[in-house]
Amino acid sequence: MSSNLEKALGFNLEAFNYLYVLCDYETLLKKNITLENFLKILKKYDVKLLQYRDKISDLELQKQNLIFLKQNLNIPIIVNDKVELIDYSDGLHVGQDDILKINKDKKLAIKLLRKRVKNKLLGLSTHNELEILEANNFELDMIGLGAYKATNTKDISNILGEKLQYLAKMSKHPVCAIGGVKVDDIIKNTKFNCVGSAILNEN
Repeated sequence: MSSNLEKALGFNLEAFNYLYVLCDYETLLKKNITLENFLKILKKYDVKLLQYRDKISDLELQKQNLIFLKQNLNIPIIVNDKVELIDYSDGLHVGQDDILKINKDKKLAIKLLRKRVKNKLLGLSTHNELEILEANNFELDMIGLGAYKATNTKDISNILGEKLQYLAKMSKHPVCAIGGVKVDDIIKNTKFNCVGSAILNEN
């Protein structure tokens, strides 16, 4: 039976290292890349999922950007952090800090988010064994795990490197490798390479 994630994707997760692209709006602006040009870059790749992250724009602009992406892409679009934008996307990805702001009890926080997103996709960032084991008890569709390598867009002290593939085996949810990941990285036991700046630097 297909999982919620597989239904959203429209195919079964049989292989690994599918491409999941992070669209960080602040990074696009810094590099003078419009959303239209970003879409042109995406067309060069076989992208299966897209996450829209925007820490700088007001909600109205974020909404318009999500609508634009939805109109021009035929893949699930996940919004980062902003549950209030769930109606304009196919899912939500949250970090550990985000869920603690909802409730100190992480399991309850995820339950509340699940109630809001309903059957849309729900992902959570993890960074170590404890967080993965916790996530195994949550009603999620996938987890992000990282950072794989150092990255310029985030200040990361916890670099997993090759350890990531061993930690990924502990997850009952599909794993997206995050942080300094490149398009052609082969990372065992993960389903997705979540690529951000790397896709922009190659173009």
